Amino acid sequence: VAFVFHDGILDWLARPLPPAHRHIAAFGVAEPFSVSLAVSLYAGVLLALPVILWQMWSFLAPALDIAAERRILVLAAFGFVLGAAGLAFGYGILLPRALHWLTSYDTTHFRLLIRASSYYSFVTSVLLGVVCVFETPLVVLALVNLGVLTSAGLRRNRRRGYFLVAAAALALPGPDPVTTVLELLPMWALFEGSIWLAVLAERRAAKLSLAGAQA
Repeated sequence: VAFVFHDGILDWLARPLPPAHRHIAAFGVAEPFSVSLAVSLYAGVLLALPVILWQMWSFLAPALDIAAERRILVLAAFGFVLGAAGLAFGYGILLPRALHWLTSYDTTHFRLLIRASSYYSFVTSVLLGVVCVFETPLVVLALVNLGVLTSAGLRRNRRRGYFLVAAAALALPGPDPVTTVLELLPMWALFEGSIWLAVLAERRAAKLSLAGAQA
């Protein structure tokens, strides 16, 4: 189904490019088809993901009590909102600025010819990386609920956490400083927000346990 609409998908992914560089080149007779097929497969998996997750949930839900089901559904909705925010940030803010910087770099020595396979691979990897970054609060909440992390430990090691976040930003797709900085700033904000979400989660868990003990 996604392949039927691959023209629109390719146009959508090329839109963050500056208008002068939106004519993407293909090297080899098979590259237009292979790139269209690869992009369609990514889009197909993304479109099918809600159904896949729902089937997994339908398999696991009978083994959980009502309270656990509600917590997981709330976390799933929170993760969906975070992922949508990450996709919007990556597509609307990060990619246009990064691509503008990359395509205008040292035009006196280089004549830029954008290859289709490299460009679409770069765009999809950056968007996927940003979506994963925006899921940081969800991961931290899950680890806090499992007892692996505590809010006190996160606050005590805040500086070390900021350093690790910076190292992760450097490891993400995007070799240019613009992409790295634009990824790093929300990562720091999400890390700090995760600490305070952990505090709230622990306080709520303490209140629930106290109420259960009194009952």
